[in-house]
Amino acid sequence: MNKIIEYLRLTLFVGGVLIGIQLPSYVDQYGKRLDAHWQESEVSVKEFKNDADKYFAGDIQALIDHYQKNPDQVINNGGRNIAALQDRNQLLTDARQRFFASQFSPYIQTIIQPVPAVRQETWESYSFTIVLNLFAITCGLISGFVIASLVELVLSLLGFVLLRPFAPRRVRRRRF
Repeated sequence: MNKIIEYLRLTLFVGGVLIGIQLPSYVDQYGKRLDAHWQESEVSVKEFKNDADKYFAGDIQALIDHYQKNPDQVINNGGRNIAALQDRNQLLTDARQRFFASQFSPYIQTIIQPVPAVRQETWESYSFTIVLNLFAITCGLISGFVIASLVELVLSLLGFVLLRPFAPRRVRRRRF
């Protein structure tokens, strides 16, 4: 029975390693999607930025205001659409700058403050790959250790709580 428990612990550790090894690959795929969305966004607002350069000294907000103040409802709605494109472009530009800011910023952004649509798209179409570099191996070993330790701790606590009522009680002898 002890051998089976040891194999289960080993399996749990290896499972944790495999989960951790996926982290660099997931971050890489998230970064590629973020960059692709940003490039597409840049193409979408390029002509409007050119118009802003030509007529409003590069102030795209002035171009948007000009469209939105127009009494023609079609042009007015066009201003809202340009504003939505500009807002999306700014969001992606900021996220992309944070993503490439430092060596660990891609991991921080992907895990803590991702762009929700990019995160969802990455998660839905994630392809499992194993990147074997030092960082991926380190992530894998750390996650294997943490997952195995947490499960071991939870099971130990459950065993203590559930089996404690059935444990024999110590009889204390009185000292005189």
